Amino acid sequence: MFKILLWGILIYFLYRFIFELVVPVSKATVNMRKAMAEMQRRQAEMQQNQSQQGPASNAKPFTTQERSGQPPAGKSTDYIDFEEVK
Repeated sequence: MFKILLWGILIYFLYRFIFELVVPVSKATVNMRKAMAEMQRRQAEMQQNQSQQGPASNAKPFTTQERSGQPPAGKSTDYIDFEEVK
């Protein structure tokens, strides 16, 4: 009698473990893999579209003076010098 009760409790806990932990985790894994595959497909599609369009025609490379933040020779800045008033 005790053996049957022990086996029943063991089967009950095994059933709960499988259907409350293993099955939901496996479903979540499948859903996550599908989402990742879809994201990778979209990214590859975007890269393919971007490569077909070519580089932007109005984009120009920066010169070394523009990168350093210094204005080119002969061009003035729009900044006004600060003078302290006493």
